[in-house]
Amino acid sequence: MIRIALTGAIGSGKSFISNLFGFPVFDADKSVANIYKKNKKIYLKLKNKLPKYFRKFPITKKELIRAILENKKNIKIISSIIHPVVRKDLINFLRKYKKSKAVVLDIPLFLENKLNKKNDIIIFVHSNALEVNKRLKKRKIYNKFIFQKLKNLQFSIYLKRKKSNYIIKNDFKKNSTRKQVKDIIKEIL
Repeated sequence: MIRIALTGAIGSGKSFISNLFGFPVFDADKSVANIYKKNKKIYLKLKNKLPKYFRKFPITKKELIRAILENKKNIKIISSIIHPVVRKDLINFLRKYKKSKAVVLDIPLFLENKLNKKNDIIIFVHSNALEVNKRLKKRKIYNKFIFQKLKNLQFSIYLKRKKSNYIIKNDFKKNSTRKQVKDIIKEIL
């Protein structure tokens, strides 16, 4: 099985592009959302560590944002509780699709959390920064401070690009992006 990992800036279109490959996709953001919504053990751990912020199940984005905004150390506490569960979800996903030709890994902190293996195909998604910012501002829970905190957890764009095997220029137009994806698939298969 070929592991294709997408990397790039927040809002660069990694999720959009991951679905163009036509292979099973592990979406870490969806995994995290599901954990907050359905995993009572995680809620209890968060409530135990940060009782001021987590008072009822399921966990809401509003509670998470408040915790992160009020104390910069809270993002590390939250991450230390959530990331091991996301890793388990990833392992289960890889087992489930072990006979697939390829899988796509849409994991924002893929390189930062050292999830990469020697033979992984890493693709950097390059997008125009002004376009990305415009799109981020349209999100329901856009908060410039939160996005900056999340961005600070990530490697620089330069380093991500340097560690990548391929670059996809995302102009947010399906046809040109789809052609780049097809070319990469043809080359790696």
